[in-house]
Amino acid sequence: MSPVKLQESSQNYIGGEWIDTEEHETVRLPYDGSAVGQVPQAGVDLVDKAVSAARQGFQVMRELANYERADLLLKVAELIRRDLGEYTHIVCSETGKPVKEAKLEVERCLQTLLAAAHEARQLHGEVVPMEFAAVGKGRMAITVREPLGVIGCITPFNVPLNLALHKVAPALAGGNAVVHKPATKTPLSALRLARTMAEAGLPKGAYNVITGSGARIGMALAEHAGIAMLTFTGSLAVGRAIKARAGFKKVTLELGNNSAVIVEPDADVGTAISRTVQGSFSHSGQVCISVQRALVHRSIMPEFVERLKTATEALHIGHPYEETTDISSLVTETEAIRIEEWIGEAVAGGAKVVTGGARKYATIAPAVLVDVPAQCQISCQEAFGPVVAVYPYDSLEEAIAQANATPYGLQAGIFTRDLQRAFQAARKLEVGGVMINDVPMFRADHMPYGGVKESGTGREGPRYALEEMTEMKLICWKV
Repeated sequence: MSPVKLQESSQNYIGGEWIDTEEHETVRLPYDGSAVGQVPQAGVDLVDKAVSAARQGFQVMRELANYERADLLLKVAELIRRDLGEYTHIVCSETGKPVKEAKLEVERCLQTLLAAAHEARQLHGEVVPMEFAAVGKGRMAITVREPLGVIGCITPFNVPLNLALHKVAPALAGGNAVVHKPATKTPLSALRLARTMAEAGLPKGAYNVITGSGARIGMALAEHAGIAMLTFTGSLAVGRAIKARAGFKKVTLELGNNSAVIVEPDADVGTAISRTVQGSFSHSGQVCISVQRALVHRSIMPEFVERLKTATEALHIGHPYEETTDISSLVTETEAIRIEEWIGEAVAGGAKVVTGGARKYATIAPAVLVDVPAQCQISCQEAFGPVVAVYPYDSLEEAIAQANATPYGLQAGIFTRDLQRAFQAARKLEVGGVMINDVPMFRADHMPYGGVKESGTGREGPRYALEEMTEMKLICWKV
């Protein structure tokens, strides 16, 4: 693979037009820092322009029939499938994730679009039984779902295409228009998506992309009176700031996490190991539901740790363009240095490194740790890197308490052949989703997805996001 060749999409896309700015930022391949493109740095003036264009696009989108919106989304999916190789190349280049993971992301985004199109076709309200009460006698009522208006979508660097479409596709399915602010480090796929949207025939102004500073553009969207709703995936600190500035806008937030998986003594250890390796180290652990803590019954702890070490050391570290690469780099060298420091903090507190942890530029060798103190950042904060800590436990109640001992609550997993115990754990785990006989990193794109506590508010998955992105209206009449 060679560096991405950018076309006219290296400009902002507003109201169906490509708009440049004086300032530009170089997008770099995280693995080695080589340049893969340049994008403009927009100012607040372009936020106003984009919101204005989106409000015009909304007037067209709201009048489209459900099937027309669905057909547009299916056309977008058809074009991405046609250009799957190019999209894979772009995602790989801007994120630094291995090419096989980039391809999987592009393939998954097709499922996201398909699910959103399906939900667009069946968007509906319900009949309200007015004669439930005497006051309703002689009256009938229905509810309908109506679009909100302009939705601001602020998306993360780690899954720049599919997570963007988890916001953009349901928004369009509901008849809204979008202003999309992609992550500063990974804007190329969003700009390529804009070209696809235009080719698919999306109305001008329905989809707008602004690149630039997250602090400047993101907060301008949060404060803009023309934005009806904000949907954000990113850090807890930024999520708090957005919510504080959003006023009466609807806001959905997908924030941090510190995922735990529980491995019971009757579990299929081989499956638990293979899934834990994948769940801990895919995209170098830069996934909100990446396995960060493995809680393993003390009776199988030695076997689990030894087999986890062997499986982890079998992963191939290399350039993201190589098909054989399993592990590449973090998004920046700064993030890799942070993970290196977190591992150092744990070791200073008494932890032992079973394997991995060495850094070369932005790459961290996948690390397995044991004896990590509870107060260390790896134990209680979100690492967002290729590191998993293994802890022993003696009872399931103890494991559940350990899993819940974090301010976050996105997803958790448990391996056991005893379904009664699995469901007991599922009811007690303080998370938005529990995966039985799998790791918390499992996600199907049509399922409800979101967290509790400081992991966020609202749910994604096209059906559930569509409910967030439309408003219920009651229509009642006297017969």
